[in-house]
Amino acid sequence: MNFRAIATIYHAEMARTGRTLMQSVLAPVISTSLYFVVFGAAIGSRIEEIDGVGYGAFIVPGLVMMMILMQSVSNAAIGIYFPKFTGTVYEILSAPVSAFEIVIGYVGAAATKSLILGVLVLATAAFFVPLEVQHPLAMLAFLVLTSVTFSLFGFIIGIWADNFEQLNIVPMLIVTPLTFLGGSFYSISVLPPFWQTVTLFNPVVYLISGFRWSFYGVSDVDVGISLVAILGFFLACLAIAWWMFRTGYRLKN
Repeated sequence: MNFRAIATIYHAEMARTGRTLMQSVLAPVISTSLYFVVFGAAIGSRIEEIDGVGYGAFIVPGLVMMMILMQSVSNAAIGIYFPKFTGTVYEILSAPVSAFEIVIGYVGAAATKSLILGVLVLATAAFFVPLEVQHPLAMLAFLVLTSVTFSLFGFIIGIWADNFEQLNIVPMLIVTPLTFLGGSFYSISVLPPFWQTVTLFNPVVYLISGFRWSFYGVSDVDVGISLVAILGFFLACLAIAWWMFRTGYRLKN
């Protein structure tokens, strides 16, 4: 494996984040903090606790997961779309670098950015509510798996998109609604039985439920099922991303 090539792609993507620090780091952290202030203060004053956890603390895992999902998809999609848009992707395709190594470089950088943002949001939340992490290894596993998996998903979107409208349509019309309806701010147990069943078809429910379990030991879905769901989605995205680069799908004229 060409580690030097992977490191070059990785460092180039991380350097791009450094040049846009306000947009890439500060803006997501501030916006997520505002969600916490609004929902934690306004709604938290009327809802004392859910499943034995104070409402302000209950929504922290959901907010972190929401931010990671959206930023992972966005960072990875933009990271590969702009080389396509400017034509520099042909330099990468002609270089002695395998499809797998290219995917690792771009996805690794996008996942790293999301993990940094996730840690910053957790640190910010600790100023507002006392956080408890009962299963730190599980929390780290869900953070890493979710960041990598949805960075792969964003990478696929970036390759598939032919214009800026297509680049934004999936995150805005699919990822964001699924995140809001995936239990970020509530437990699905409060829903009527019919809507509980419908909600279980939302894959984000399993991510948020498993991540919340790592904090407080409570979840809407069995943690084993959550882990299997994220691993399955990860393998599917990895296979699709590798195939796209291997075949030159929407990369070669």
